[in-house]
Amino acid sequence: MSATSAASAAKISAALGSMEQGSVVSEVAERLLAYFTSGEIAAGTRLPGERQLAASLGVGRSAVREALAALEILGIVVVRPGSGTYLRDGISELLPRTLSWGLMLGEPRTRELVELRGGLEVQAVQLAAVRITDEALARLRGYLAAMEANLNDLAAFVEADAAFHREIAESSGNQVLAELLQSIRSLLRIWVDRALTDEGHAAAALNEHQEIFNALENRDQAGVTAAMHSHMGTAARRLLAGYDAERNETQG
Repeated sequence: MSATSAASAAKISAALGSMEQGSVVSEVAERLLAYFTSGEIAAGTRLPGERQLAASLGVGRSAVREALAALEILGIVVVRPGSGTYLRDGISELLPRTLSWGLMLGEPRTRELVELRGGLEVQAVQLAAVRITDEALARLRGYLAAMEANLNDLAAFVEADAAFHREIAESSGNQVLAELLQSIRSLLRIWVDRALTDEGHAAAALNEHQEIFNALENRDQAGVTAAMHSHMGTAARRLLAGYDAERNETQG
C-alpha cells in the first residue's frame, strides 16, 4: 500500500471510531454506510482492510466482512480481487436510497423489513402466476433440484433458495418490485444465511418451495398466494429466531 493509501485508510479508520462490544453486524453496516455516504470520503477511495476496520470499530473481522458483503450487494462498495475494496463511483446518486435503507438496519427495523419482504414476495408470486414463462419454470425446477441435492450443505441450499426467489421476482414482470425485494434481501442476507440451522429446517423449506412451484406451474393465483404466504410466515419465524439468538448472544 502506498503512503497516500495508508494515510487515507488511517483517516477512515479514525473517523469511524470504535463501537461497544456486542454490536451486531447490522450496526457495523450502519456505521460504515453512514460514513461512506457522508461526503467525507471520495468515490474510488480504497478502504482499509478488514483487520484494520475491525480494530477501529472494536468488533470481529467476520462482522466487518459480512457488513461489507451487504454493502457490496447494495452497490455502495466494489471488491476488486487482488486489489481491495473501494467506495463505488457515483455514490452521490445512491445517497437518498442508501440513507433510507440505512435507517432500517437496526432493531426494530429488521422486523419491519421481514414483514415487508413477506408482503412483496406474495405480490411477486401473484404476478408471476400470470406472467411466468416455461423457461423460467424450468429454471425454478433446477433450483428445486439443487436444494434437494444440498440438504446437508446449508450454504449451497441457501444459494439455491435465493435464486428461486429471484427468479420469481423477475418473472413478476415488475422491475421495481424485483429491485425492492433484492435490496431487502441484501439487508437481511446475514440473518437469512443463519435461519436454516439443520437439515430438518432445510427439508421443511424445500417442501414449502415445492408447493409454491406446483401452484406456479398450474398458474394458480389462489394457490401461489396461499403457498407463499405460508412459506413467508415460517421463513420469518426461522429468520427472527436466528436474529434474536444472535442479539442475545452478543448482549449476554
